Amino acid sequence: MKRAFWIVLDSAGIGALPDAAAYGDEGSNTFVNIKKAVPSLFLPHMIALGLGNIQGKEISLLGHTNTPLGAFGKMAEASQGKDTTTGHWEMAGVITKTPFPTFTDTGFPPEVMHRLEEETGLGFLGNIAASGTEIIQRLGDEHLKTGYPIVYTSADSVFQIAAHESLFPPEKLYALCETARNILTGPYGVARVIARPFTGTYGNYVRTKNRRDFSLPPTGVTVLDLCADAGLTVASVGKIEDIFAQRGITRRDHATNNSQAIEGTLRFLQEDFPGLIFTNLVDFDMVYGHRNDPVGYARALEAFDAALPNIMAAMKKEDVLFLTADHGCDPTTASTDHSREYVPLLIYGNEIRSNVDLGIRSTFADLGKTICEGLGLKNSLPGESFWKDITNV
Repeated sequence: MKRAFWIVLDSAGIGALPDAAAYGDEGSNTFVNIKKAVPSLFLPHMIALGLGNIQGKEISLLGHTNTPLGAFGKMAEASQGKDTTTGHWEMAGVITKTPFPTFTDTGFPPEVMHRLEEETGLGFLGNIAASGTEIIQRLGDEHLKTGYPIVYTSADSVFQIAAHESLFPPEKLYALCETARNILTGPYGVARVIARPFTGTYGNYVRTKNRRDFSLPPTGVTVLDLCADAGLTVASVGKIEDIFAQRGITRRDHATNNSQAIEGTLRFLQEDFPGLIFTNLVDFDMVYGHRNDPVGYARALEAFDAALPNIMAAMKKEDVLFLTADHGCDPTTASTDHSREYVPLLIYGNEIRSNVDLGIRSTFADLGKTICEGLGLKNSLPGESFWKDITNV
């Protein structure tokens, strides 16, 4: 393998993990429950790769094939948590044994908010757990009157700041988020501080595409670090660069939605460089999963599936595609939060054997370990490589 091509379908889980009940997620199954809610869902190209052949209850409803084009399986999360940062870090080689702190019940404590007020000279509205689209409608008018940004969180380890672009242009909001990021450490060290710009008028506010995430740096060595240190290219597409706090990234395309990310990915694929292309497709989670919109989610999955032939055709002879997810976000459940789920694993390329069942992996870290072996990178990352199980070389 000269180049690993890694796509994360953000939140496209494939069945509740054994400990899902402890997270309030028993019965979650993002892929299968969407299929039940939207029976017309048809994903012929992912089916051809083996999506419906993955082991698990009712997964065959997605569509079984007798001749999968590549390797397939699913992975369990060994880390504690179910958020974006935890999932991506584990895939890349960092298992989170202590979950990131959350502030769902009480909001952020006075010592955090007072320090933020002192360092910025601003007051803040909200400081509660809320839906991002709902809270800007509820507090948007007061925000415009006072000039105070809106702070909110969720079941994830996040500190989110919403502000109208007329008062806080994106760069000004990003600077505010960087201040918050510097404050939110230690026991208050949330995984991500997120800038949530919005526009619109009284009673009709809409979020823009200028979101940015400010993450903690990974707590250990990742596949990205190893690639960059070896002089390989690490091209990130979408919010990958934010999730890894810019570390180990040599090139970037900060796409803000699925269509932009697919276009950016194709541009990188058309080049010929050794290393890694790492893409996150955010719309599944941000636009449909958190909004409990199974129809929209289904249509987005179909749009990606329709793009797969062009993506696969653009791959070079020594490219290998690794297709997975980072957690679930089942839009058919009452919750609007992420769900604790297995994630699918589909692998395709000229070097990859067809119809290989990788079963159920005990950690997402198996993926990073495998990519390292395929790229010839010596490492001491956790996990078990399955490279020799899938390769023709």
